[in-house]
Amino acid sequence: MEKKIKILKDKISKAKLGGGLKKINDQHNKGKLTARERINYLLDENSFEEIGMLVTHRSTNFNLDKIKIYGDGVITGYGNIDGRLIYIYAQDFTVFGGSLSESHAKKICQIIDLATKNGAPIIGLNDSGGARIQEGVTSLAGYADIFYRNTRASGVIPQISAIMGPCAGGAVYSPALTDFIMMVEKSSHMFLTGPNVVKTVTHENVSAEDLGGAETHSKKSGVAHFSYQNELELLDNIKKLLNYIPQNCEDSVPKVSYDGGKKKLNIQKIIPENPNAPYDMKEIIKQVVDDNSFFEVHKNFAENLICGFGRICGTSIGIVANQPSILAGVLDNNSSTKGARFVRFCDCFNIPIIVFEDVPGFLPGTDQEWNGIIINGAKLLYAFSEATVPRITIITRKAYGGAYDVMNSKHIGSDINYAWPSAEIAVMGAKGAAEIIFKKEINNSSDPVNEILNKEKEYSDIFANPYIAAERGFIDEIINPDETRNKIITSLNMLKNKVENLPKKKHGNIPL
Repeated sequence: MEKKIKILKDKISKAKLGGGLKKINDQHNKGKLTARERINYLLDENSFEEIGMLVTHRSTNFNLDKIKIYGDGVITGYGNIDGRLIYIYAQDFTVFGGSLSESHAKKICQIIDLATKNGAPIIGLNDSGGARIQEGVTSLAGYADIFYRNTRASGVIPQISAIMGPCAGGAVYSPALTDFIMMVEKSSHMFLTGPNVVKTVTHENVSAEDLGGAETHSKKSGVAHFSYQNELELLDNIKKLLNYIPQNCEDSVPKVSYDGGKKKLNIQKIIPENPNAPYDMKEIIKQVVDDNSFFEVHKNFAENLICGFGRICGTSIGIVANQPSILAGVLDNNSSTKGARFVRFCDCFNIPIIVFEDVPGFLPGTDQEWNGIIINGAKLLYAFSEATVPRITIITRKAYGGAYDVMNSKHIGSDINYAWPSAEIAVMGAKGAAEIIFKKEINNSSDPVNEILNKEKEYSDIFANPYIAAERGFIDEIINPDETRNKIITSLNMLKNKVENLPKKKHGNIPL
């Protein structure tokens, strides 16, 4: 038996070396951790249990049968983060450049299946050169097998993808199907076709960083939800993100101990006297939620809409808010899709949604119309309308036009709608409305400029307030801004047992 145990130990030692010391040193020289180092840093100490350590590929083409390395380029298993069960796979760039083979894919599929069956989050640490070309179609089939499982697991368990290196070609679609994508600046890249192919086909000269780096995808494309300076910062924020989300779709909202006592707010003066002056909605959010609990998602993309997690008395909530300091807080193509995606995630995993609204409308212009603002705006509308979690809206200032309807209005199923005295709920702004309603009077006036001002004031006096909406029951209560946190607390407590039965159907057809 001792002999056999020695053989086992030798094989385990070889497996833990991956592609060997030289390849490990190469990884370190690039400023990158190895797959095992990433797992050990992320998971609680001594909690990782590896599955499939001794798996090898079965290919014989191009002399691959002479090169077999245990693990076959991916480490899979399960462990704990802050005591909570998670499943994980980490591609090992030291073994065949982390390329995906049939065996490699089967290991990933197995771990996703286990995560789905046992109702725990799956974390993928991607660092791969793509499909193993030597295996041909079997590697492509492996990708499709993974995509299928990502799709099946969607809305059942949280799925987090960390891009720790290259991620190209078909490999990008697995992260794209997951809930959150994190990238490392100057180190990770995502693209369907690399710079060389781009140059050949379109004659564009572009670097890998400009084409598919962390900055590109976190600011321009919106593919990446988070971007970090280094791998350790990224791994730390995976832990942080997990603190806000449940284990699965049937689990309750995460709650941490709260001993902050009764929080005193001082937000009345944040709203400027001038209704057109900007202010930072994040100042309001940070005062309303528990101290230091706001965790923003998609921070660098479509900044006119704020999305993120927070806590109220220790309970996790999702926050969607217009940002008046960026494009006056209008909704556009990017912000609409950003908001829709976040709302649907919260609804999947039972996280209550709090909306802070100050929206003058949708952004006009040919660029917006030609790029589908009708469909994209409908995505946000659809997401709120189908959501069954507790939903609360606070109108801080403007709520104009169709954007009023879209931003979690009472009419699309919001449970409780509050407004501050500064709220303006109308079809449009006073100036535009006056020019339409009183066009004849203005044109016939001897002093059109002064007449416009008078008619603007007349319209404003009637509609630029929350009271008509309150009279109709569209607003449940007009509140002092400093009462906002307490009102949210009492409403969430009232709504904690909310159950909503949807019509029987296979699934809806969201306007994509």
